[in-house]
Amino acid sequence: MASETHMSGPECLIENTNGRLLVNPKALKILSAIKQPVVVVAIVGPYRTGKSYLMNKLAGKNKGFSLGSTVQSHTKGIWMWCVPHPKKPNRTLVLLDTEGLGDVEKGDNQNDSWIFALAILLSSTFVYNSMGTINQQAMDQLHYVTELTDRIRAKSSPDVDGFEDSADFVSFFPDFVWTLRDFSLDLEADGQSITADEYLQNSLKLRKGTNQKDKNFNLPRLCIRQFFPNKKCFIFDRPTSRKKLGQLEELCDDDLDSEFVQQAAVFCSYIFSNSKTKTLSGDVKVNGPRLETLVQTYVNAISSGDVPCMENAVLALAEIENSAAVQKAIAHYDQQMGQKLQLPTETLQELLDLHRASEKEAIEVFMKRSFKDIDHVFQKELGAQLDKKRDGFCDQNLKASSDHCSALLKDIFGPLEEGVRQGIYSKPGGYRLFIEKIQELKKKYLEQPRKGIQAEEILQVYLKSKESVMDAILQTDQTLSEKEKLIEVERVKAESAQAAAKMLQEMQTKNQQMMEQKEKSYQEHVKQLTEKMEKDRVQLLKEQERTLALKLQEQAQLLQEGFQEKNTRLHQEIKNLKKKMQERNNYCSLS
Repeated sequence: MASETHMSGPECLIENTNGRLLVNPKALKILSAIKQPVVVVAIVGPYRTGKSYLMNKLAGKNKGFSLGSTVQSHTKGIWMWCVPHPKKPNRTLVLLDTEGLGDVEKGDNQNDSWIFALAILLSSTFVYNSMGTINQQAMDQLHYVTELTDRIRAKSSPDVDGFEDSADFVSFFPDFVWTLRDFSLDLEADGQSITADEYLQNSLKLRKGTNQKDKNFNLPRLCIRQFFPNKKCFIFDRPTSRKKLGQLEELCDDDLDSEFVQQAAVFCSYIFSNSKTKTLSGDVKVNGPRLETLVQTYVNAISSGDVPCMENAVLALAEIENSAAVQKAIAHYDQQMGQKLQLPTETLQELLDLHRASEKEAIEVFMKRSFKDIDHVFQKELGAQLDKKRDGFCDQNLKASSDHCSALLKDIFGPLEEGVRQGIYSKPGGYRLFIEKIQELKKKYLEQPRKGIQAEEILQVYLKSKESVMDAILQTDQTLSEKEKLIEVERVKAESAQAAAKMLQEMQTKNQQMMEQKEKSYQEHVKQLTEKMEKDRVQLLKEQERTLALKLQEQAQLLQEGFQEKNTRLHQEIKNLKKKMQERNNYCSLS
């Protein structure tokens, strides 16, 4: 799998040209080849803060993402580097480096907001990189987080009150990592040593007050606390002297500050061990092609003036995946039937049993790959295609049997027909000879194996076509009296009627078997769908329980900090979440 993700260096994924965001087809092609689940780490922050250096370290290289050594911003748009995951052999690490926020040369922060939003939408770990301490200036630079509810929608239609719960965002937001560069303070609070995580937690505490300044102070902190499920902080000393910063790509670890080297190693180790696989609601693991679709969907939405919607993107992805799941299921069915089926089958039931076994496996293939199949549209499509395949095989089976039986009759009854042409039965006692020969040849025909389901019908059609010949021989046989001839005519009629009744019974049996098969197919679809829906329900409940735990934790923190009024909205969110969970439980128990 490593060969799939071998990139000698980064490739631009989303170009930012004159304020327009465009997806790079070459980068999409790279993603389309990655069949493994992906761990996506995106880094965002003010320009000239050393983001690219950290991303190169995660790629295991000194060079790659452009560092730049001047005050000019180097990275434009979003650049991608896919590398084999150093700690998870069945995963690919996708690194996304973004252009610096607040570049004065751009003169328009609209693009900054979109770059920030895209990094969140695409990543499973979101790294925010800034210089110095977490002070108000740092928070002001992070104003993009306060605009996220305007830039991103979780659902295609908001709840009745017109708002989207932060719980909706938590369900798909990445983990948040704040990296503080050139950090020069001692990590202390009230005379006690604290960790970087505790420093971040203290920095996110709210300020009491109701004026605009207090609201501005609290808003970015509230957003970080409520939107991001997990939060982590790392501090870094200055890597080397200011004079050497411009040659950072050329310097080896021995030339850098030892504390910085150690801090970078700890950061990389954390990212490798803790960054999760990019996952969508319903525990849908994102691989390269799925990430490719998400990139296109989000950038297309932005380019057309829409707000990227997570739910819509997942549904668009589901359409592509479910369509592919139907094709894969049908291909599996065709493969199984091709391997096991030999036409003609001796009975219809033999064919239907093979169909049923292959159909069951095909539905399993579909269920494994499909997700969010609204109104079961694609499963119904699969069912319709499988029914068509079954009917097609039934038709082929009929034809194969008919063709084989016709050829067999021609071969077996050929000598009889030749005898009729030569007139050997047109003589006294010829009728008896003719009937004996027919019985002998019928026995020979019936003893032939694997004639298929048309054996009786083709035989009766053939015998019916010889009735006029038989009658002519009967009428010209002078050894039989008129009474004997009448008796023989009635016997032939009775035999013909008996054969017709037998054929009718066989047809009814076949129809019954087909009806039973259709019911079994329906029940198999229902059974596997029920099992999948139960798995999905359990998974969604797990996700909601995780979100609920985070919301309850945030609620406890707000109460501890004395923010009763801010707790009202959160309390309503928790209530809504509990209601959804209860409804899901009730729905399942009734189904």
